[in-house]
Parts: sequence; C-alpha cells; structure tokens
Amino acid sequence: MRVGVADHLGWAVVVTVDGHRVIDRRRVELLDDGLPIAPVEHEVQALAADAALALLTEVRASIARVASAALDDLAATLTAPITSISLRAWPDDFPEDLATLRRPPYNARADAVMYRQEIAEIAHRRGWEVHLYDAKAVLAAVTDDILSAPRQLLGPPWTKDHRTALAAAITSGEA
Repeated sequence: MRVGVADHLGWAVVVTVDGHRVIDRRRVELLDDGLPIAPVEHEVQALAADAALALLTEVRASIARVASAALDDLAATLTAPITSISLRAWPDDFPEDLATLRRPPYNARADAVMYRQEIAEIAHRRGWEVHLYDAKAVLAAVTDDILSAPRQLLGPPWTKDHRTALAAAITSGEA
C-alpha cells in the first residue's frame, strides 16, 4: 500500500492506495491541542533564542508523537503493509538554524517543512520509502477520471487535497 499526504499546519489529508484504487482516506491531526500550529512564523519571533528552541523542540516532539499515532492507526486498519509515503517536497538546502528560519522568506515556509520532515522521519523509522512531490506535477501526471472516480464511489468529502494525495501516492509507484 502507498500513502499520499496533503499536509496543512496541524493536520493532513491522507489517502492510501493499492494501485489506482483508494483503500482509505482520512483527515489526521498532526499536533497536540494547545500547541501553536505555526510557531516559526508567529510565536518564536518574539522569543529569546533559548525559549524559541524549547518551543520548537516541544512542537516537533508533539508532531512526532501525534503523527506517529495517526500512521499507526492507519496501518492497523489496512490488510497489507504500507510500503511508501509521499509528501510535498521541500528544498534540500532548507536552512535549519533558528536565526535564518526567523527571517523571510524562510519564516513563512519553515512550519510546513517542519511537519513534512517529522512525517518523513516517522516513515523512515518504519522502513517506508519516502517520495517527495510537487503538487502541480503529480496532478498533471494523473488523468481526471482517475482523480475524480473515488468521489463517485466513496462520496464526499473528495477535495483537491484528496486528489493531490491520491495523485502523489499513485505516481510514487510509477517512479
């Protein structure tokens, strides 16, 4: 089984496929309640470096815990093992130091990258292949009839996030 993820700040749409057939679709939480969903862009800007790093460490630990539990729950419902996960791409050279992350243009993207990096790490620990995708490219690579068919079969919701996650999961098996 292959999993495609369309992430947002604090949550994601996850679509699991076997070939082109949708096996599961769900919205999953990625962060504990009460923690900021975009700490780099907002909360750490006014904090001293030590406090900012402590907050980011807490948020990353929460993402690792909550996303791991969500993926465990998904894997437990499937009849075959997950072999890969597809996540939106981020630049290989994306900075990691706090001083740089606090500055534009990085501060606007750092939180999304953080979620993706944590999910990728979870997948690596499970032995799953991790594929990174560009949303426009994967949507262009899969025909509209394949992207729309699950809505007819499963009913709503079937949003652009679902179609993107589906396309990412399908194209990961074709690479």
